[in-house]
Amino acid sequence: MNLLKTTLICCVLFFCSLAIIGQNTNKNLHQVTVLEVLQVNSYTYLFVNEDGTKKWLAVPSLVTKVGDTLYYKGGMKMTDFKSKELNKTFKSVVFLQNISNSSDSSQKAFTHTIKKPVKVDNTPISVKPQNGSIRIEELLKNKEKYNGKIVKIRGKVTKFNAQIMSKNWIHLQDGSSYNGEFDLTITTSAQVNVGDVITIEGKVSLEKDFGYGYFYGLIIENAVILK
Repeated sequence: MNLLKTTLICCVLFFCSLAIIGQNTNKNLHQVTVLEVLQVNSYTYLFVNEDGTKKWLAVPSLVTKVGDTLYYKGGMKMTDFKSKELNKTFKSVVFLQNISNSSDSSQKAFTHTIKKPVKVDNTPISVKPQNGSIRIEELLKNKEKYNGKIVKIRGKVTKFNAQIMSKNWIHLQDGSSYNGEFDLTITTSAQVNVGDVITIEGKVSLEKDFGYGYFYGLIIENAVILK
């Protein structure tokens, strides 16, 4: 009889703990209604309403519309964030890795965001290597060889985004390509302008995931601009 009572108590405690875990998981789940959608090159800004509180979210590019109900977890809040593409300063914006149109609170539902393709134009230019720099084609073709190493690349700045996750982001092209890839992403603390022809030096990293939609098969980090 005592064994039966003990077994029943253990079962009750077990199912109660599952219920508590489920409640804690759901508490971390935010449900919002979309009020406004602003699209830029690689991000979608959403003005949303959550239980009467209105706020801005920034997520990797997705297709959604006013009136949609979305769900998200976590996020990184940034204040006084300026978007150069929108020429707009957000008093507060929460950056998310992903967002879901399902209330399923499991991790699987939040593995991928429904993304739209990010268009990167192949600029018709030709920038020759100088002073030991290599071409983008050479780097892409032999990325395993260069992984973890410092390289020099000379090219033309085709895009520049300042102060995203405390980094400046450069897109560089030199006119070469490999297997359809032609654009190189670089992080730096330096300031440059679109159209500048520069030589950068930095460390090659593969399969780099910064979170919040920033994943790169190949990227050059902490680059410096050489004179």
